[in-house]
Amino acid sequence: MDENSVQEPLLLSEISVKKTSLFVSSVKWILKILMWAIFVAWIGVIFLFPTQFGNGLLEKYIHATNGNPCGITGSLFLVLSGPVLVIAFLSIFHLIISGDEEFQQKKSSKNPGVRLWTFPVLVDGPFGVVSAAEFIGILLFVVYVIWALYAYVFQSLNRISGEDLTLMEARIMFLKMMGGHLGSMGLYCMAFLFLPVARGSVLLRFINIPFEHATRYHVWLGHLTMVLFTLHGLLYIVGWAMEGNLLHKLLSWKDIGVAILPGVISLLAGLLMWVTSLPPVRKWNFELFFYTHQLYVVFVLGLALHVGDFIFSMAAGGIFLFMLDRFLRLCQSRRTVDIISAKSLPCGTVELVLSKPGNLRYNALSFVFLQIRELSWLQWHPFSVSSSPLDGKYHLSILIKVLGEWTARLRGSIMNISEAEQPASPSQPRPKLTASVEGPYGHEAPYHLMYENLILVAGGIGISPFLAILSDILHRVNEGRPCLPRNILIVWAVKRSNELPLFSTMDLESICPYFYDKLNLEISIYVTRESDPPLEEGDIHNVTVSSVCPMSKGCGMSVLVGTGDSIWSGLYVISSTLGFVILLGILYIFYINPYSISTWWYKGLLFFGCMLASVVIFGGLVVGLWYLWEKKISAREEYEENRLKPGMVQHNEDVANLFQKNHTSITTIQYGSRPDFKEILGSISEHWGCADVGVIICGPPTLESSVAREIRSRNLKRESHHPVFHFHSHTFDL
Repeated sequence: MDENSVQEPLLLSEISVKKTSLFVSSVKWILKILMWAIFVAWIGVIFLFPTQFGNGLLEKYIHATNGNPCGITGSLFLVLSGPVLVIAFLSIFHLIISGDEEFQQKKSSKNPGVRLWTFPVLVDGPFGVVSAAEFIGILLFVVYVIWALYAYVFQSLNRISGEDLTLMEARIMFLKMMGGHLGSMGLYCMAFLFLPVARGSVLLRFINIPFEHATRYHVWLGHLTMVLFTLHGLLYIVGWAMEGNLLHKLLSWKDIGVAILPGVISLLAGLLMWVTSLPPVRKWNFELFFYTHQLYVVFVLGLALHVGDFIFSMAAGGIFLFMLDRFLRLCQSRRTVDIISAKSLPCGTVELVLSKPGNLRYNALSFVFLQIRELSWLQWHPFSVSSSPLDGKYHLSILIKVLGEWTARLRGSIMNISEAEQPASPSQPRPKLTASVEGPYGHEAPYHLMYENLILVAGGIGISPFLAILSDILHRVNEGRPCLPRNILIVWAVKRSNELPLFSTMDLESICPYFYDKLNLEISIYVTRESDPPLEEGDIHNVTVSSVCPMSKGCGMSVLVGTGDSIWSGLYVISSTLGFVILLGILYIFYINPYSISTWWYKGLLFFGCMLASVVIFGGLVVGLWYLWEKKISAREEYEENRLKPGMVQHNEDVANLFQKNHTSITTIQYGSRPDFKEILGSISEHWGCADVGVIICGPPTLESSVAREIRSRNLKRESHHPVFHFHSHTFDL
């Protein structure tokens, strides 16, 4: 590609982008600084707790604030769970102020540099590809664990040395003390554990980390938390066994102090979730992993009963935000969504076009969770969207490759419905598919629009999000919307050539006529398991697509999603949190304090009940008003006039002609070879020169690792006239 062969991007020279006022920019910066200050102070408190100095400060703080109605529970909740909730509130204000305005357009810097979030530091290993920012986070937790262990061992030995104990008694005491300290360390880690899996969390939206990326943080934290909790339990078990009262202790349920039996139940539930989440087990039986992970309710509730209210309050902030997200997802997923149309391609891929309201926003990097009730009432599967929001206001598309039992049954159902379009008798019911959707989720900012130079690397069905990205860019170029990319290279590796029709379903010329005058687009396809083109070139693509439309009767997707309207989602979070504080205060003022309720496990149960009730009552009220607002907005829209009609969806297509007509001049297909990223990135370095190059990967871990390894190598050895490659992964595995 010659970057001088096209015009200077319209988006850099001719399009005026609305600028944010100085006041709004100042407020956003103040909010960011305030959030960072609170976060650093929160981390500092957690690091101080294992020390004697930290314990002294904690005692003084509790003594000074013990006059509040909730006593020590309120004091600990404020200092350990309060910060994350305050940061969530500030994030809401930041998102509302930012609004839905287009991203701020900036010309690429003449001096590109590496960025913490896009520079891969670790490539091979148990963590997969790890960016510099993620590596710093990992180091932070490693340092905390080492520091806390050192401090707690030192404290325990000091205390034992001051006691007149036999050697056996000293060993038992040390085991119990370290068991308790490991439990508190696990509790601090648990404060972060549920934050990454709140799919529509305002925190994830603010820092622009989508759920697909945050899932891996939950996995890492889950391993660390369960290691600490398992050691916590084992040390106590060994200590009680040495005392000779193991069974009595395991079955005890004390009113004052820690109730051990609920802790045992909680730990067993956690161990079951942990074992079934390990990669070999998850790949062997995903359903086993999915169903056992619903034991998180037992895990959390058992913990609340085990430690009581004031200890549980230390990790309650992150759990509460997860409960908010889970309730909102439950409300959204109750709606039946209209499947406008479906295609079943011979390569084993299904395309579904789903109905959505015009005010439900998403971008080309979004994904949804799909449930088909005829297949399973409990299983939800994530899929990247394959359409751009500019393709149509009232629909979105997803591509689903048949890889397992659920997807195979889905494709079979679509084929069966296609064959049964004309029932034998009027009384014979027609088969149908009943779909529900959660989402869309994804990046808050469309980062694919922020690079002048893009490399999109896909493996197999990983081309799906890149179809959305390419369509989005072409629409924006054609309509004069803000968008930076002008050099785009798509590298797509497939096993067999029958997968090529996936790309052929998009007509580039119809989206943006004469796009080659405005955009450098090159497509390199590698067919890895075929040494030669089968038969004559292109004959294999001349296929007929089985299709059905419409497939179900319902309505558009619900806008009740955390990534939707910032004002409504913000009101939902704020009202639920304030409702929790009010309910907890009422509980202590009118029940716990007057009646001298002192049973730890019971107070823990009441605390958990307040969390749940505040979400359902106060949050449910906002959700109800949000739903009524959605109905009012939807009624004003001319839905039927603008939505995608069945006749507008191409079902029977000569894909070979379409592929050759639109793509031949910009596409190269190599058979029997794999992409050589050293050669590809080397060629790019010479042709694109000194610039920022965004590299987005969607494919298997081996593909991701090979690209990340080459990016790291080139960035470390980069010469001044070569580009800086920025690594982005659009791959996740639940």
